[in-house]
Amino acid sequence: MHILEPEDRKNICGVRVRESRKARMPILTQKDLAAKLELDGIMLDRMAINRIESGNRFVSDIELVALAKALGVSINWLVFGKN
Repeated sequence: MHILEPEDRKNICGVRVRESRKARMPILTQKDLAAKLELDGIMLDRMAINRIESGNRFVSDIELVALAKALGVSINWLVFGKN
């Protein structure tokens, strides 16, 4: 079993969540993304999204699906960076 060190990321999608959020025109704020997720029944506030993007929070599979939908990207891209 691997114990996370402080420099370890707790997710692999956070960097691409931030990238896809900021690539939208107009830019989608973390608060806006939280509101879109709430419409799908996913309760993540701005701080939770910030922690996901910085790699300081785990992301469940349900949250990953909702993030992909809200951002208009594929799950494959969020996880692997490939379409």
